[in-house]
Amino acid sequence: MLKPAFQKDNALLADIEIAREQPDALHIWWLGQSGFLLQYAGKQLLFDPYLSDSLSRKYANTDKPHVRISELVIKPDMLTGVNVVTSSHNHTDHLDAETLLPLIQANPAIQLVIPEANRAFIADRLQCDVAWPIGLIDGQSVSVEGFVLHGVPAAHNELERDIEGRPKFMGYVVEIGPGHERPYRVYHSGDTLWYEGMVELLRPFQVDIAFLPINGNKPERRVAGNLDADEAARLGKEIGARLVIPHHYDLFAFNTADPADFVRVCQQYDTPYRVMQLGERVSLSR
Repeated sequence: MLKPAFQKDNALLADIEIAREQPDALHIWWLGQSGFLLQYAGKQLLFDPYLSDSLSRKYANTDKPHVRISELVIKPDMLTGVNVVTSSHNHTDHLDAETLLPLIQANPAIQLVIPEANRAFIADRLQCDVAWPIGLIDGQSVSVEGFVLHGVPAAHNELERDIEGRPKFMGYVVEIGPGHERPYRVYHSGDTLWYEGMVELLRPFQVDIAFLPINGNKPERRVAGNLDADEAARLGKEIGARLVIPHHYDLFAFNTADPADFVRVCQQYDTPYRVMQLGERVSLSR
């Protein structure tokens, strides 16, 4: 039996509309895997959505089946009002044509932020103009629809770069809010392991929320690895995040983790945390 969503489809859409009545708060919904929808002052940013069953179909008759263990929260063409969407790297659960194409059709003015190194690959997968996505490298920033995005390298499993030295795997620190004193900063890791210099790179951002993976690095899965629960809890503490929200679990049976382990180690390290349910909203207000 699939793990049910806290709220989905029309109930989720209704909650998104209700949140518009609090334009000064930052609203966050977990859409599954590494996908998070953020809303502030009516503007929406969507991190790394995977809202299809494309991988389950692709691997159905192989020795590595991607068996879904949680409900689909919402179909991508139901999401309107999305201003910015990200892809942190080229793996399908972070760059899914069956998610992004309906999303783009439902949001014709949407902007796609990507690692610059992946531009040609993404243009081919989405059959879009190669010049259309907004590319970032590490240490570079861009303002898109009121969100300021900073490129941060990710190690999945290595800090892999193209021949021009641009990272193929990235995370994003996003500053949200008006003016120079933007009230919220969030860090979405993408898929990553802990690498040398990561804490020193992230700590100056003083992030309010860190979205970190917890599914771990197990070579027997034959997929690239991530932080495990212990590492995510320690990393969140060391970078000074005011809240750590885990991701990258409860989608595929072969590549998941128990969030209870994350809760236990967060309590051990005194790391502030929140485990979200699928489709649930968390709202932050200054």
